Amino acid sequence: MDGKHIITFKADQALVDAMDGVTNRSEFIRAAILAALDGACPLCHGTGVLSPRQRQHWCEFTANHAVETCGDCHESRIVCKV
Repeated sequence: MDGKHIITFKADQALVDAMDGVTNRSEFIRAAILAALDGACPLCHGTGVLSPRQRQHWCEFTANHAVETCGDCHESRIVCKV
């Protein structure tokens, strides 16, 4: 094979309807998946759940770091406390 693979998934009618006007659905879906993966949490990889060992590493990390809100953009950010 040329390094490309076919991946399929089920979509409900609302998603099918929403994509009705998209001319190149495959490219649109590829771009959306890559964008979502790029924004995924580096610890949980987008699952929203930490394993016990990941949680231990996070607790060690937060001993010297904190999550706070940026005063300019109001988004959460990690800052060093030392």
